[in-house]
Amino acid sequence: MAENQQGLIEKVFEWLLWNSRFVVILAVLSSLIGMVLLFVMAAENMLHLAWQFIEITFMGVEYPNYHVEAVGQIISAVDDFLLGTVMLIFGLGLYELFISKIDIAHKDEKSNNILMINSLDDLKDRLAKVVLMILVVAFFKNVLHVTFDSPLNILYMGGGILLVSLSTYFTNKAGKG
Repeated sequence: MAENQQGLIEKVFEWLLWNSRFVVILAVLSSLIGMVLLFVMAAENMLHLAWQFIEITFMGVEYPNYHVEAVGQIISAVDDFLLGTVMLIFGLGLYELFISKIDIAHKDEKSNNILMINSLDDLKDRLAKVVLMILVVAFFKNVLHVTFDSPLNILYMGGGILLVSLSTYFTNKAGKG
């Protein structure tokens, strides 16, 4: 009888352990909420920027430094969209790894396996590529504020561009290998 109780306790404990993976749904839902928020905020900023453009072009309203601010806002929007993409990939990847395969994605011939994650390394690789793109965009955003008042600043800029180019090159080369 003691063995039966021990076996029952073991089965219940294993059932609890196995089903504890459903806590991941909190991370999945939070990631999707974060993605939607980032996409909406970036789209709202783009609409605001477009409205300012209409005001400048057709209504004669003047915004000082509009071009510089517009480029900065556009780069920030790209950054937000990329971060939203990270949240989407992360959420879908966690779901596929811990909960269940997304049947509709596997049946869709157009899906091209873009968002299907098969392992933790697969999720890590896809996230790393998007994070690298976010860093490239952040670098570009910061480059807009660099002044070229000394040869050293020009050298730093060239070195930064070289490092960004090399990281993109090696990431693409690693993806094909």
